[in-house]
Amino acid sequence: MARLEETTQNGPVRTCVGCRKRAAKRELLRVTAGSDRNGQPAVVPDPTATAPGRGAHVHPTRECYELAVRRKAFTRALQVEGGLSSAPVEDYLDTRPTSTTVADGQLTRNWSKSS
Repeated sequence: MARLEETTQNGPVRTCVGCRKRAAKRELLRVTAGSDRNGQPAVVPDPTATAPGRGAHVHPTRECYELAVRRKAFTRALQVEGGLSSAPVEDYLDTRPTSTTVADGQLTRNWSKSS
């Protein structure tokens, strides 16, 4: 039996691989397996969600990113063997003009750059 995609008023729902909370797809950053600048296997951000292949979703926050790295969730979610560098995702989060945080399952935006 095919599973119907769960939706809300905000569109499709995905689970963050960091905090494991469900959120609207548009609130999450999609990541895929790819290569870093040196050609090494890495987790790369896909902010437009158009890259081919398997993807995983994470809240675009430092907290969820660090949880995903600590849990080795990117490698598991993307179903790749061996380790993947997550530095490209970290670099992407560091250069984002806004920071976001997840508190009690609610996504909030802080328009000032946080360090």
